[in-house]
Amino acid sequence: MSRLKPHKLHVQFLNGIGKSGLQLPRRYTLTHSDLTGDLFLSIGLDYDRQATSGWYIRLMRDEVLAEWVKTESGHALHVYCHVSGGLTFGPAIMRYSIFQHELPLALEALRYGDAGLYDTHPELDQAPIWVHFRSTRRRYQHDERWGTPGEYRIR
Repeated sequence: MSRLKPHKLHVQFLNGIGKSGLQLPRRYTLTHSDLTGDLFLSIGLDYDRQATSGWYIRLMRDEVLAEWVKTESGHALHVYCHVSGGLTFGPAIMRYSIFQHELPLALEALRYGDAGLYDTHPELDQAPIWVHFRSTRRRYQHDERWGTPGEYRIR
């Protein structure tokens, strides 16, 4: 069952990146408002540094970054979550648990927000998703396979 409320997702395309072409690099910056529950997705040639530059977001470090990477066997979607290191709010175990719980929603937002890409390139729905948890704590520093974008499509 989908957790995404499409009316709460706000998408913007940056740097002249197209809504349907697979131009690489193609990077995603997903942030949210704790007050309204709105999600903000930027899609561009680079990450949206403006979206992550506010003091609150820099302290929380709960943004989700992602990018398409070309591999020998096709494409893969790589997702990055900052669990610990530097100035962050909350202990690593709490942050890791929150990312684990909220990642399905984030992946639905990435898939829904860039639907034009998947309409033009349906093979990307079968590409692997690799989530990279970054932490100064060895326990939380690892990579996980999280299925394919097609598994997060809202029907």
